[in-house]
This record gives sequence, C-alpha cells and structure tokens, in this order.
Amino acid sequence: MGRKPTMLPVASRFTPDVSRLRLITPDKFHDECAVFGVYNHKEAANMTYLGLYALQHRGQEGSGIASSDGESFHVEKGMGLVADIYSKPVLKRLPGRMAIGHNRYSTAGGNNLKNVQPLTVNFAFGNLALAHNGNLINATMLRNELEAYGAIFQSSTDSEVIIHLIAHSHGDTLLARVIDALSQVRGAFSVVILTDDGIIAARDPHGFRPLCLGRLRESLLVASETCAFDLIGAEPIREIEPGELVVLNQAGVTSYKPFVKVNPAKCVFEYVYFARPDSKIFGERVVYLTRKALGRQLAKESQVKGDIVIPVPDSGVPAALGYSEGSGIPFENGLIRNHYVGRTFIEPEQAIRHFGVKIKLNAVPEVLEGKRVIVVDDSIVRGTTSRKIVKMLRQAGAKEVHMRISSPPIVSPCFYGVDTPTRKELIGSSHTIQEIRKYITADSLAYLSLEGMLQASPGSPEHYCNACFTEQYPIPFTKAEELQLGLF
Repeated sequence: MGRKPTMLPVASRFTPDVSRLRLITPDKFHDECAVFGVYNHKEAANMTYLGLYALQHRGQEGSGIASSDGESFHVEKGMGLVADIYSKPVLKRLPGRMAIGHNRYSTAGGNNLKNVQPLTVNFAFGNLALAHNGNLINATMLRNELEAYGAIFQSSTDSEVIIHLIAHSHGDTLLARVIDALSQVRGAFSVVILTDDGIIAARDPHGFRPLCLGRLRESLLVASETCAFDLIGAEPIREIEPGELVVLNQAGVTSYKPFVKVNPAKCVFEYVYFARPDSKIFGERVVYLTRKALGRQLAKESQVKGDIVIPVPDSGVPAALGYSEGSGIPFENGLIRNHYVGRTFIEPEQAIRHFGVKIKLNAVPEVLEGKRVIVVDDSIVRGTTSRKIVKMLRQAGAKEVHMRISSPPIVSPCFYGVDTPTRKELIGSSHTIQEIRKYITADSLAYLSLEGMLQASPGSPEHYCNACFTEQYPIPFTKAEELQLGLF
C-alpha cells in the first residue's frame, strides 16, 4: 500500500484568552522541554499523552502529539497544560502505532501555537515530525544561511533549523540526512523524530539533556525522564548515551555513534532542580537521593544553630530532609504550597502584600513562632522571592531566619536549553553572599560549594556542565555567537 504524502492540518482547540491575565513569574530557572516517543503500540497516542502528563514539570506553555498510522501523519497541538489539551475526542484523532510528543517551555522563540512542537513537514523522503529538548547556540547563523538559500520558516523556534537542515542535506537516505543535520548544529539537543517507518532519537555529543530508552512488552519508548515510563508500567532499558543516535523500527533498536566524541557535559542543574525527584537520569541514581545528598553536604559545610529545618516547597524538600539528617535538627513543614495555581493568575485590583508569593506559599505560625528557622531552597536566581519568603516567615513569628541553598551562587545564564535571566538579573553575578544576605534580610545565608555539589552528585565531576555557576561553558563560543548571544 502506497503512503499518502498529504499532511493533515494541525488542530488548535485550546487557545486561552490571556488578555486579562497577569503572569506571576517565579524566581526560578524555567523548566526546559520534554520529549516522548512510542513505537509499535496500538494506543500510541494515549501512551504519549500519559508520558507527557508525567513530564509536565518540564514545560507548561504548550504541548503537541504527532502520530502515524502507516499512511498519514496526524497532529494535535494546544496551548496550556497536557490535561487541558488532550480530551478523548482529540486522542481519537491521533490513530496509529507510532507517536511522539512534546511539552514546551520557550527557551528560544515566542510563546504561541506556531512554536509548539512536534514540528511537521512532508518532503521528498516522506513525512517527518520533530520534538526537541535543548537549545542551539548557532541557530541564528544557520537560519540566516538557510533563508539565503530560500528556506521559509514557519516558526521562530530554533528547533525548526534542524528540519530545514534535513531537507537541504544531500544525504541519500533519511538517516544520513538526519545525521548530517545534527552534525551541523552546536549546543544541546535531545531529539525524537517520527518518520514513516519508525522513530529516530538522538542526543548531542555532550549529553546536556537527559534521554532514556524503555520497553513496554513489544513496544519501544523514548522519554526525557524515567518517571514517564513509571506511569504507563514500562521498563527503563538504559540511557541513550551522549552522541548516540538510535533507530526504533521493525528491526528493534539500532544504535549509531555518528558524532565527534567529546567530553560529556551533563547539566548538573537537572539534579539540583529540573528533573522530577522520582526519575533516574543520566544512567545514575534516582534524583531524590541526590538531592538529599546535596542537603547533607550543605549541613556539613554550613552548620548553624536552629530549632527546625523547613523547605521551600516543593523543590527544596529533599535537600531540607538531607540537611535535617546531616545536622540532627528536626524537619518541619513551615511553608505550605498551593499546588493548584497555574502559570497565570488574575490578580485583584487592590494590592495585597507579597501577593505573588502568597498565592503559592503560606506560612504556618504554629510551626514557626519563636523558632530559629533554617530554610532550605535549591537556588536563588533574582533574590526577590527569597526576600519575600524571609519576611513572610518573620511575620509568622520566626525568631531567626537562616537561608541555606543546596547549590552554588548562579552567576551566568545558560545557553543549552534553560530559560535563564540575563547576567544583570542574576543576583549572584553582581553581589557577594553577604550583600545577598542583606538584600533578602536573612540572619545568615550560605550556599553549597561547587566542590560539595559535584561530590554529592553521582558519577565523575568532570562529566557535568556547571556553567551557570562558573561561566565555564563546555562549548567555546565563536565571535559571531558571542555577539549574537550578547556575551560582550
């Protein structure tokens, strides 16, 4: 049976009116993106939906699924959260035994439907859909070159550059073209590509972003984190290695190592904050145990007299438990988080003190009153939220407030798939620890040392990217890239 080359139109059933909504911007690094893929499952789209649901923490702006029934591709996309986009009728419009999906947080390109992935095309080698986690530092230069050759871009995301590079490649097979395209990009990519015959998954040579392989009976899967496998009862097989490309098709799993070998540079911030605590990433131990180890190491390095240890929920909980174990000071929940607040919220016209924080966190006076409180969080970005939390704790009756951070000061932005503020906005880049302490009004402030963080993280310390803490970027920038990225 011949394949139909015509792509079905993309549906956009969920596009909320945000004209009256004010964005509550958290004082955190924003999550990047999530990718998921299923080969050979009768409910491929449903499995992809569940996988994306488990990976919601990696991107909340939009989501998309592309499926293949062996003849045509079918695509559904929407703005918002996974559960809001994929109803039963929507999933029924995604037939086939193969599917890939993507959750988006915009690290490059604006926040609108045209930038939601998977990105889909039809060209001489058939149908193709691509989902990408990461960021390409040479995307603008490549885009300019491609446009000069007549390429017409439909989105402003850097991921579309990969599709155009595939289309412009002179490779004689689709696989050869994908390898050629990925060999030209610089930066971070964990990509999943749906083709007419199967799924291609690849990870950049440095391995900045996680990507893992799994199995569900006769089906093969790929996902950003193993927590996506847990939800659907799948078995993790292994991590896709840095610089590895795998093909999932009728032959099973075929592995290639087509890229120039370099020293791994896995993002250590995945352990500090990004990944879900129950995931096992980078082929190492579960994230939760690493975060507890970070907390124990923090207690060793920065002991202070206190009555209770409390976390900034939810990301600070494992480290606070580790700090409590390491220091012998009791753990308490002095801050309670409202889990039902989305990324946007209609603020009242009348100003409410610290509204942006109070809508998500509330202090418990009965736990805090008269206590010397040690507050554990994973990071401080701008410092504005930490300042409001310290004041909230004092208003709730805390006698002393000591802030402890389970990572070093963040001094430089990330260019490998994390939406970070500019260097000017990072309080750690322009202020000493004592100056930051005064700004957030804490009685004391201490960060985990770089050496302590790497020691508490599994694997070899030299195999991690810690550029946001050191300004030592694993990929040297060209002069053109420095200008483009505003490094001067």
